[in-house]
Amino acid sequence: MFCEATTLYIEIYIMAKIREIERRRTFAIIAHPDAGKTTLTEKFLLFGGQIQVAGAVKSNKIKKTATSDWMEIEKQRGISVTTSVMEFDYKDFKVNILDTPGHQDFVEDTFRTLTAVDSVIIVVDGARGVETQTRKLMEVCRMRKTPVIIFVNKMDREGRDPFDLLDELEEELQIGVRPLSWPIDQGARFRGVYNIYEDKLDLYQPSKQVVTEKVEVRVDSDELLNYIEEGQAQQLREDLELVGGVYPDFNREEYLNAEMAPVFFGSALTNFGVKELLDCFVEIAPSPLPTKAEERLVKPEEPKFTGFVFKITANIDPNHRSCVAFCKICSGKFERNAPYYHVRHDKTMRFSSPTQFMAQRKTTVEEAWAGDIIGLPDNGTFKIGDTLTEGEKLHFKGLPSFSPEMFKYIENADPMKQKQLAKGVEQLMDEGVAQLFVNQFNGRKIIGTVGQLQFEVIQYRLQNEYNASCRWEPVRLYKACWIESDSKEALDEFKKRKYQFMAKDREGRDVFLADSSYMLQMAQSDFKEIKFHFTSEF
Repeated sequence: MFCEATTLYIEIYIMAKIREIERRRTFAIIAHPDAGKTTLTEKFLLFGGQIQVAGAVKSNKIKKTATSDWMEIEKQRGISVTTSVMEFDYKDFKVNILDTPGHQDFVEDTFRTLTAVDSVIIVVDGARGVETQTRKLMEVCRMRKTPVIIFVNKMDREGRDPFDLLDELEEELQIGVRPLSWPIDQGARFRGVYNIYEDKLDLYQPSKQVVTEKVEVRVDSDELLNYIEEGQAQQLREDLELVGGVYPDFNREEYLNAEMAPVFFGSALTNFGVKELLDCFVEIAPSPLPTKAEERLVKPEEPKFTGFVFKITANIDPNHRSCVAFCKICSGKFERNAPYYHVRHDKTMRFSSPTQFMAQRKTTVEEAWAGDIIGLPDNGTFKIGDTLTEGEKLHFKGLPSFSPEMFKYIENADPMKQKQLAKGVEQLMDEGVAQLFVNQFNGRKIIGTVGQLQFEVIQYRLQNEYNASCRWEPVRLYKACWIESDSKEALDEFKKRKYQFMAKDREGRDVFLADSSYMLQMAQSDFKEIKFHFTSEF
């Protein structure tokens, strides 16, 4: 009898655990700058009940800013410069959103974020269509076979014909598309969207700040004319007939295999089409997927906890100068104060105050499941890519640092603040927004980035978060390459010959600083035994 009760208890526990994991939806919102990505995030939070009034991202009249853009520099510029993590409950689902930077100077942060999500929503501007950054990010999704949903935004402005946009999406993003909602006109005449997925029309009164009541009416009924003009009703019926004839029926398996992208139309700013997108997303998007480690494939339903750090943010709470490591839970259940094994340090740790986030507002959590993202207090314990387990030695893949394209010497502008500058540089480099190299020839520190804006952000944050002043000095460099060789003699000879161009990164690895493409080509030609790497993951 006792044995039967124990078995029943275990079965109930396993079912409850699987149910918890299956209700998770962890995704990133990605886009070209100014496509409306952060505004869409705000509206999701509005529908999820996390906020009552959405921040006007770019309005100076309303002194509110986007919930996900919490850094001071983000509020001033109206752009995202770091990935924000937010979670909320919607219907029976637990939704984890990662709002990523759209600006190309911060694309590395976005690439790393894509390793921690199970699906992606791409936001496309209805007037500008597919832009450079969208193509680049889609390449990463294709490479990782990440399921994608596309939201065509700003339909309340004059833009392109929806069918032309669908053709461009297929061609530029190299994926089959299937509209699951359809716009009723556009610009000043925009009246709402027809929900193809649920086969009904949802009409909203435009409102930037609050969720309004919707009106439901079937597209084939005469009642439709009570809400939209006769010409618009006729056009909508013709468009839907064409959609049904041209595009294949929606197939969830094809979507989950990253072969088909459902497309939604709407206006995030005025709340048109956002609820249709969210309702459909939670139904069709994947629950947590298996994660590839170097040793094996880790499945979310496994009983033991595993997770990896994909992002570190300094000063998420400026009052306490705290760093937080963002950990994606890959399997099992995380519990507060339980002992977990830090693989790189080879030691066991306990975490008394793990948190979950609403942008920078955080709450302590007792437990979290596969698919969730938790914040762990970090006082130098973590580096991007670190793994936590219940004892197993695992190493999760796909968190590279790319070779920088811009370089500057960093110098202390205030001799009295040397310690503050050193701490600030160390913590900001831990975030992975830029890379630090120490030139072996002159001992000077070089910051490498993928864009000019990062230098401005670093200087601003050092001043405002660490009370440290820095100045930049130019250095003429083309590329930083990590080098290695099977032959110690060949490596020593290379480092001797190229001494004034050699540096060390923060891990103490050898880095060759080529000052021109010609110099790099000559080095590769003259030293056949040296391997040159353009990402830090080798």
